[in-house]
Amino acid sequence: MVRELDETVATVLDALDRAGRTADTLVVFTSDNGGLSTAEGAPTSNLPLRAGKGYLYEGGIRVPLLVRWPGVVAAGTTCDVPVTTADIAATLLDAGGVLLPPGVALDGTSLRPLLDGSGPIAARDLVWHYPHYSNQGGRPAAALIAGDGAAPGRDKLVEHFEDGRLELFDLAADPGEMHDLAAARPGRVAELQARLVAWRKTVGAKLPEENPRPVAPFSPEAVSVR
Repeated sequence: MVRELDETVATVLDALDRAGRTADTLVVFTSDNGGLSTAEGAPTSNLPLRAGKGYLYEGGIRVPLLVRWPGVVAAGTTCDVPVTTADIAATLLDAGGVLLPPGVALDGTSLRPLLDGSGPIAARDLVWHYPHYSNQGGRPAAALIAGDGAAPGRDKLVEHFEDGRLELFDLAADPGEMHDLAAARPGRVAELQARLVAWRKTVGAKLPEENPRPVAPFSPEAVSVR
């Protein structure tokens, strides 16, 4: 996988070099979701992270984010501040000096201060809302990674819509999400769930509901072939 990354990204970077556009081009490498995990394990396993594409555990939502921006991002630097792909649009607009029309808002935040080292970005909760079933096996759920506390990005709440089950994980100590702390920290669970509910109300996010016109189970015997 690393070799494939090196070879394919090198194709893009070499093309920029030949065109003489390397110095004024911002290159971003990322993914829209975690890798597809299967019951067979390797080579598609996301270990040590849990699950994969279609799930709200870290294996499904934690992805690589590599940025090359000559003259702005120092080569070899790293950043451990949690961000989302919604921040990329805001970052690119900021990089290009593009101003939004009045009344237009973005879901994300420009990451330029993190990239150029000029300062932090405002602390915020990161939220995922997935109110449907996934063909990869994921079930309807939501997740919130808290942006407050002594270590922003450490506490993560997962809410399962089918049965209302709530899980709490300490991502710093348990990135594999193997130890549910909900029973040991009920106050934190209630606090983060309230913030998740408030976010849903703010954006008008819909919850799954029972189909008023359920589809009858498929019966092969009822199919006639002519």
